[in-house]
Amino acid sequence: MKKGAYSKEVMIVGGILVLVAIVLFGLPQVFPDTYTNQALVLAIKEESKVEDIPAPQVATHVATPSAVKAIYMSQCVVGTPSFRKKLVDLVDTTELNSIMIDIKDFSGTIGFKTTNPLLASASMKGCGAYDMKEFIASLHEKNIYVIGRITVFQDPFYTKAYPEQAVQSKSSGTPWKDRKGLSFIDVSSRPYWDVVVALSKESYELGFDELNYDYIRYPSDGNMTDTSYVNPNKQEALETFFKYLHEKVSPLGVVTSADLFGMTTVAYDDMGIGQILERALPYFDYIAPMVYPSHFAKNFNGYADPNKNVYGVIEHSMSEAVKRTEATTTRFAFIGAEPIASTSPKLYKKPAYPRTKLRPWLQDFSYGGTYGPKEVRDQIQATYDVGLTSWMLWAPSNNYTKGALESI
Repeated sequence: MKKGAYSKEVMIVGGILVLVAIVLFGLPQVFPDTYTNQALVLAIKEESKVEDIPAPQVATHVATPSAVKAIYMSQCVVGTPSFRKKLVDLVDTTELNSIMIDIKDFSGTIGFKTTNPLLASASMKGCGAYDMKEFIASLHEKNIYVIGRITVFQDPFYTKAYPEQAVQSKSSGTPWKDRKGLSFIDVSSRPYWDVVVALSKESYELGFDELNYDYIRYPSDGNMTDTSYVNPNKQEALETFFKYLHEKVSPLGVVTSADLFGMTTVAYDDMGIGQILERALPYFDYIAPMVYPSHFAKNFNGYADPNKNVYGVIEHSMSEAVKRTEATTTRFAFIGAEPIASTSPKLYKKPAYPRTKLRPWLQDFSYGGTYGPKEVRDQIQATYDVGLTSWMLWAPSNNYTKGALESI
């Protein structure tokens, strides 16, 4: 039984009603692991003397498709059964095979119930689904691959509780905030790293097949001259976090992916946010550049308006990403990098990674221009034309252009 965003109180009342039915009518009952209060389950078992109540199910996982074709589902939509059903129906009737669901969004709150002491204070304080585990299981029954999105360093909930771990404002000595009033955790905040690891482990055990890490960067939108960081070497600090996360999470067997600015495909600096493609490649199974045409500046690659050249934006940016991914040398120093003698500029040896490690985010929202079936499909085709097989569609509204997708 799907419970959507039912309250804990409703769940308890439901459990009591089941108990009454057992006591009055002696009917054998099967308790689904929707009821996560183990004390209640044990109490009912003792009262009813039923010895064959199944143990809570261990989450199963779906293998990563050879070509991931995904849409994004927000934390609020996953807690709205009628809305999320529309997205599941879209996957059922088109070429889509994957859904990315918010685990922790921009608010810093967690979209499922947990009693983990590192996570409980942020659990279900905003949008989310009390039946997240059951919902994921229902997707698995349809062989839908489920990716969980974790917004990492943008987290006003955590910084309110631990202001000393936030990016600091030089002028006020308090947590710095961007133009939207949102604060960021300092990338070098070691205690927070363990919170991310704990959330990753809990999410995988809940059933998420892959974990996607977003906002793995320094802030970019606001008075940047007023920011103060523990480690001003942004590239080094961020890669150190990537390495730590990889060492702690990869032994779980979970697939991981990282969202990077679209410009990381063509830029040869960190754009002030610490992100360098070559510094992320070793630590994640997939890299997801957010190559939304509307986010590229005018005259990018000679396009006066990138919104009117969506195929070209994707084709050029992802072609460059492929070159850098498959290359055996790089101009960027990274942890453990070996310099190549007698080169100018200095080059470093780099492992060559398969291009299929790249999985771009594509634009399915109208910003700076109108995005309909042609614009969305042109981006998908550009992805294929550079030898990539996977893509993900981003629409903040969670309303997707069905006409851009192949029907099945």
